[in-house]
Amino acid sequence: MAILIKSEREIELMREAGKILALTHEELKKAIKPGISTYEIDRIGEEVIRSYGCIPSFLNYNGYPASICVSVNDEVVHGIPSKTRFLEEGDIVSLDAGVIYQGYHSDSARTYGVGEISTEAADLIRVTKESFFEGLKACRAGNHINDISKAIFNYVSSRGYRAVRDLVGHGVGASLHEAPEVPNFTRMMKGPKLRPGMTLAIEPMINIGTYEVEWLSDDWTVVTADGALSAHYENTVLITEGEPEILSKAEGIEL
Repeated sequence: MAILIKSEREIELMREAGKILALTHEELKKAIKPGISTYEIDRIGEEVIRSYGCIPSFLNYNGYPASICVSVNDEVVHGIPSKTRFLEEGDIVSLDAGVIYQGYHSDSARTYGVGEISTEAADLIRVTKESFFEGLKACRAGNHINDISKAIFNYVSSRGYRAVRDLVGHGVGASLHEAPEVPNFTRMMKGPKLRPGMTLAIEPMINIGTYEVEWLSDDWTVVTADGALSAHYENTVLITEGEPEILSKAEGIEL
């Protein structure tokens, strides 16, 4: 599959999609508290996305039944919201969301603590986020995909964590998933060379225990094989002639 280089117009549409997505995450962040159902989190997210005239990227994508992936504790990604699943004090919850604005996607994820969480959980969330920014440093034209992967992998490994291998980041644009794949672990191959105009969803998925994962019977929810905690942090990134640009952001909102 060819890697698509985006035009200035396409990039501008993706910036707007990213801004709306950042605003959506900010509203979701405010809603995270003990007692809220994962269904309610999804409802809020879809309501915010549609209030900007946008479409949720994930709803009905390959049959996924919700707008926001809500993954709790040992759930790595693709948790399905439920009216009977409620967040509890001490949980961690990963929220993965996407927005379609005038035909173009932005994709990002955040992991939050619910109320007071353990030091172990807080450290996992912090290192997962930091590993994204280590990968971002390698997002320079002329580098290769594996430079991003290596930066993320080395950072989390040096701190005793494990990067999931069965799931990877990806290109994003007019389609939610485009070439190339962006692993969070090192491969033997360099991978494609980074070029200005490439747009990538870089998304470390990091576990406290084993990197191995399993799929639940719903065929969507991915969990750690050992039941240990997992965290997820993602942004849509533009490769430029110089410093990379995070597209999934909005002024005044912390990444």
